Amino acid sequence: MFSVTQKVLFRHCDPAGIVFFPRYFEMMNDLLEAFFDHIGFPFETLHQTSAVPTAQISCTFAAPSRHGDFLTIALTVSRIGHTSANLAFLATCAGQTRFTAQSTIVQTDRTGKPFPWTDPMRIALTPYLGEPA
Repeated sequence: MFSVTQKVLFRHCDPAGIVFFPRYFEMMNDLLEAFFDHIGFPFETLHQTSAVPTAQISCTFAAPSRHGDFLTIALTVSRIGHTSANLAFLATCAGQTRFTAQSTIVQTDRTGKPFPWTDPMRIALTPYLGEPA
């Protein structure tokens, strides 16, 4: 599992003072980018020759988050396929689940055509296989 702490900022919130749901998707993408940095494949390098776009995502919002909350957002790799990987996200605040999500990313070449994970990428992803905490 890989996780980051994200403070809920004013820019994340709607006029009701809770996180506007599209901001959670931005937070998940920020986490994914930090994860790829962590495993040695920073997006600024990776995207020179390939990409890992999200092909599918689903999310369940369990409780609202408010300005000033500190969210722990965790990512777990739930499956590594031939050209894709399934990811699980869990966001909590003070032990309370705020959202869960599942996504599928696909490794593609510069034209958007899927291609197999390289051995170094597969090796880097493998330690994060498991169930979300």
